[in-house]
Amino acid sequence: MRSLWTGSISFGLVNIPIKLYSATESSSLGLDMLDKKDLSNIHFKRVNEKTGKEVAWENIVKGYKVGGEYVILTDEDFKKASPEQTKTIDIAEFVETEDVPPIHFENSYYIEPEKNGGKAYVLLRDSLAKAKKAALGTFVLRNKESLCLIAPSDKILTLHKIRYAQEIRSTEDIKVPSAKISSAEMQMATKLIEQLTGEFDISKYKDTYSETLMKFINAKAKGKKYTAPKLHIAHSRSKDLMEELKASLSQVKRKAS
Repeated sequence: MRSLWTGSISFGLVNIPIKLYSATESSSLGLDMLDKKDLSNIHFKRVNEKTGKEVAWENIVKGYKVGGEYVILTDEDFKKASPEQTKTIDIAEFVETEDVPPIHFENSYYIEPEKNGGKAYVLLRDSLAKAKKAALGTFVLRNKESLCLIAPSDKILTLHKIRYAQEIRSTEDIKVPSAKISSAEMQMATKLIEQLTGEFDISKYKDTYSETLMKFINAKAKGKKYTAPKLHIAHSRSKDLMEELKASLSQVKRKAS
């Protein structure tokens, strides 16, 4: 793996030199965009809006408009603006991981210590595990300051980039109708939840859509017909919620037996 960020974790007066690696990768198929007429690849170009000519990457700069004029910023300018933040993850406080709503989580990264930071890395990892806490801090990635949670995961520390409060949209425009739930309906729904409750094991779940799509592609490449799995839709003749809950419970029981 190739590191995408190098710097350090500032933990009180302790400084831990580290590298960050992306912890995730996409499982979706890499589909190409083609011209329908001759199946030529579609390319996107960076074009000067005045001349219409393509601009090479090395000739592209970043700018911010101030008073009608652009102020051009270089990579060095971003570093000079706040050299500490671009190279340091500052731990501000320690929190319970479950206190952070899942909607705030964005991307995850593996943290690897540099050779001279091994002992301090292990200390932070083990002390977080013992306290059952996560470290909340800030750092700059790709010219943007981000919030992050640092937490132990097996033998390593992971960094979870999280969204600021202002990045979460308000729910006031989401319309949820009011409904009166009877105690019997609540009891039945709770029972259904209990019957479907199990220990979390992510390995049980696979990206079956991409797998099925690949089978379809292979079949089509060989000129064969691919029989799609039948779509099973449970049609309920009754609009009664209790009847639907009872049917759901009986379905779970049949699967278990």
